[in-house]
Amino acid sequence: METLHKNMSKPIGEFVADDFRTAAVFSNYGIDFCCKGHRTVEEVCNKNGVNPDELLSKLDAILESKGNNAIDYKSWPLDLLADYIEKTHHRYVEEKIPVLRQFLDKLCKVHGGNHPELFKINELFTGCAGELAAHMKKEELILFPFIKKMVKATLDGQAIEAPHFGTVENPIAMMMEEHENEGERFRKIALITNNYTPPADACNTYKVTYAMLDEFEKDLHLHIHLENNILFPEAAKLEQRFFQM
Repeated sequence: METLHKNMSKPIGEFVADDFRTAAVFSNYGIDFCCKGHRTVEEVCNKNGVNPDELLSKLDAILESKGNNAIDYKSWPLDLLADYIEKTHHRYVEEKIPVLRQFLDKLCKVHGGNHPELFKINELFTGCAGELAAHMKKEELILFPFIKKMVKATLDGQAIEAPHFGTVENPIAMMMEEHENEGERFRKIALITNNYTPPADACNTYKVTYAMLDEFEKDLHLHIHLENNILFPEAAKLEQRFFQM
């Protein structure tokens, strides 16, 4: 119990950053580990009515289990992690959005009469699609290049000029706020769809669309986790080496 008590004040995002397998434990309790990963175990247990000993026991079982094949993103150089996010998660979003929008439009036309909730789902996803497209461009054109510049300067032993946005904390704060907005949008979609459970009269397109939305949200959770809990805080630490904030 001594270890469990010590971890009460550990942010849940750190658990997931140390071992991504713990994400499944938090998800099973309905605990947001990505957008709200800064909260401690004690905070989330109090808010969600979860027994902390039970939660921490399950986390310990994961962390102490053998054969951990989880990817250790935390050990990656920041430029590699930024590239990975862009080439894996940004591309995933870009590929899935047009397909999902097409399917949702079709479902609204065919099934909207019997299932008016589809119009709200379509509205929420369309809003998410537009915001994510702009969000990712800001990361690719402003934030990620500066992170890569800091990594290169560190390797080369060179100094760098302060960025035009003042400090990396400024775009990071904006990105984290946008993450929270899209996380909230998908929480609403999950609620409306009863956690992506198709109705009894659902056709194959209906079932596929719900499955794709479920997959999209899971990918978004990992995407946001990698940024909020690993890339962003490590980038802020790296910046401290160049400038006294």
